[in-house]
Amino acid sequence: MIAAPGGGFHGPVKRSITIAGHQTSISLEPVFWGALEAAAVRHALPLSALVAEIDAVRIVANDPPNLASALRTWLFDNRG
Repeated sequence: MIAAPGGGFHGPVKRSITIAGHQTSISLEPVFWGALEAAAVRHALPLSALVAEIDAVRIVANDPPNLASALRTWLFDNRG
């Protein structure tokens, strides 16, 4: 039998981030915000710079997803 996550289930939290000089709102679950902040530390980048780099890669993809989906996918692929 599976169990709920240790901290329970949590819905998305909206934050505003500046990307390429433009303010944008992103809604992610707290677990993804935490993973994104940890990834920014690992890459020695401010959070907004990491998001901007992921966004730049997303934009040139075939059929780019929305930014929140791209962030979740990137985080899943770059675990650890």
